[in-house]
Amino acid sequence: MEKSSLNLTSEQIAELQEDVVTLCQELIRIPSVNYGEGKGDERAVAQYVLEKLEEVGISGKIYESAKDRCSVVAEIPGSDTTLPGLIVNGHIDVVPANKEDWTVDPFSGLIKDGAIWGRGAVDMKDMDAMILAVVRLWARHGIRPRRRTVLIFFADEEAGGIYGSRWLTEKHPEIFAGCTETISEVGGFSVTLKSGRRLYLLETSQKGIEWIKLTAKGIASHGSLINRDNAVTKVSEAVSKIGNYQWPRRVTKTNQALFEKISELSGIPYQEANFDELLLELGPAAKMIGATLTNTSNPTMLEAGYKANVIPQNATAVVDCRTIPGFASELLPTIKEIIGPDIEVESLVSDIPLEVEFAGELVEKMIDSILAEDPEGIVVPYVLSGGTDNKALAKLGITGYGFSPLALPPDIDFMALFHGVDERVPIESLLFGVRTLYRFMIQA
Repeated sequence: MEKSSLNLTSEQIAELQEDVVTLCQELIRIPSVNYGEGKGDERAVAQYVLEKLEEVGISGKIYESAKDRCSVVAEIPGSDTTLPGLIVNGHIDVVPANKEDWTVDPFSGLIKDGAIWGRGAVDMKDMDAMILAVVRLWARHGIRPRRRTVLIFFADEEAGGIYGSRWLTEKHPEIFAGCTETISEVGGFSVTLKSGRRLYLLETSQKGIEWIKLTAKGIASHGSLINRDNAVTKVSEAVSKIGNYQWPRRVTKTNQALFEKISELSGIPYQEANFDELLLELGPAAKMIGATLTNTSNPTMLEAGYKANVIPQNATAVVDCRTIPGFASELLPTIKEIIGPDIEVESLVSDIPLEVEFAGELVEKMIDSILAEDPEGIVVPYVLSGGTDNKALAKLGITGYGFSPLALPPDIDFMALFHGVDERVPIESLLFGVRTLYRFMIQA
């Protein structure tokens, strides 16, 4: 049978592609919703992942950090035992979905308009399906990767990894022993510039996380009285100040490389004064990339009171803050200066920003894998405005990248699909992704 440039037969490529579509649909159909504050359940989806590995002879293990908070780990030997291990990680939890807001059942895995629809389609059961499809093909046809490959499907990524990556790295560091690098989600996807050139954004950096709780204290009283020490008023003023604060623009090494490439392709001079114009070249992706040029602080939750005619003694708010590499130390002092000394600030979740080099053998292989599928593509580094499980692995000295490759339609607002209504992944994008991931993983 004729071999392709993947060194697979056409029948094997078809097998890989058919498997990834089925796996993605079936993963979406298993609700693994993470409500936060420890309220989640990955048991059924973890069991499914384990069964799909064991079905082809790959041994795996479920690690349970708390009741029904389950991660899956499996290991595949490499052909060169002198090389350090590579971790390929994904998460199997998803954020909630309100069925009434969707045009399809969010847990249907329905194929419609050339896409697979459902919660987790891009965040990140598509990548989970790609990983499974690649290693299942290996197992069925006796194919071995160059490096020892550790597969990890984490619980609880959507709530900071407390019951997933953080727990696993702290309680079972032996899983990660001998591994030096990892790949995960939200990288290697395409963005089409206004000029028509396709960039593939490889995640080499991500913002830090600082979720904080504000508490205002006042004097409780009847709602009909004049009260100048009202906790609700105090926390509302603090939230307004934080939400309206304009953080200064800071350009990291990663963003400098990205914007220099956009400047080169667009002809717009590279100057910080022109960054807004350069951002517009990115189309819908500009909103996410723009958020990586500053620290950010977005109020997300308010809680106060228990009755309409009672002024409560306490009022609280939660603020989602994100920090760019090199400037995380500016965040909390600035917040405290903005709101003043009367508001208590408590850290709920705190995690580091990351930035690694857009260079080296592993990066070259990611680039080569994309260009083999799309010779006209241009691979560039970028900063992710959110965070991934790679943060927990970084604390073990493991260098992480976002590499979940997808060749996307030019007009898609990809980042809006993350946690959004009618989340979906185009099937052609998924097929491109699994072929690209196969190329990468076999030679990494």
